[in-house]
Amino acid sequence: MQENREINALFTLLDDPDEEVFSTVSQKIVEYGKNIIPNLENLWENTVGEDVQTRIEMLIHRLHYSDLLRDVRAWKDNPYHDLLFGALLISRFQYPDLQTAPVLQEIEKIRRNVWLELNSFLTPLEQANVISSIVYNYYNLKGSEVAYINPDDFFIHRVLQSKKGNTITNGILYLILAELLEMPVRAINIPKQFVLAFFHPDYDPATFDGHPQSKISFYVDATTGHPFTHRDIESYFKRISVPPTISYFKPLSHLRIIQVLIEELAKCFETPELLYKKNELLRLSDLLDV
Repeated sequence: MQENREINALFTLLDDPDEEVFSTVSQKIVEYGKNIIPNLENLWENTVGEDVQTRIEMLIHRLHYSDLLRDVRAWKDNPYHDLLFGALLISRFQYPDLQTAPVLQEIEKIRRNVWLELNSFLTPLEQANVISSIVYNYYNLKGSEVAYINPDDFFIHRVLQSKKGNTITNGILYLILAELLEMPVRAINIPKQFVLAFFHPDYDPATFDGHPQSKISFYVDATTGHPFTHRDIESYFKRISVPPTISYFKPLSHLRIIQVLIEELAKCFETPELLYKKNELLRLSDLLDV
């Protein structure tokens, strides 16, 4: 954005010690929108004082966040909630300049490798084994339980770069591939877990009145890609002393999956200096409420 007299005047007030003055100045700068970010970056490079640099960094973050809020609202309002696009939106929280083309290319490469190994004679379990073999063995994706030490484990593009994610991001990648390959795989609402279920091809959650578990062939552990059975699920519910009600076996919508991703990511920012990020993420989650 070309600088004008008002922008220059606002920039000269960024070092004002009066917080009320700074708050007013900040608001006026944010109102310019993200086009002012290059100006702020140039100002940061030519600023010596660390306090002013910190203020500039926060302003840039606010501008990126405001842009992200708008895009998350648009994603929610779109009748088709593309899961990959939703996950990439959350990556932009920490990586606002993220280039999506390499991510799309990497996923297409994995999809094609899986597709080449599939044929119409394979059973659902054999299909699952093909995905797991390509993703977890050939591609060498590693997984871990959800922890709140490294936020990068929650960003789909970083998972693809490092080949290491947690059960949620690995599960999202698995779901994206399954959808591209037209496999009936959905995430279900098992307590304290992110479990994938292979449903019968004729299952439609909008019209089916029975217990959805009766339409599940088997389950997949997204951390490792290993399949497991109904008996394993029953054992888990006994171990946690929770009755396995119908709601736990209903497929999660893409909206809810991204909400879970956001809510778990927010737990990475519990220290006082990072609480603002936690609050921003929870605001994003609230946007997705239906």
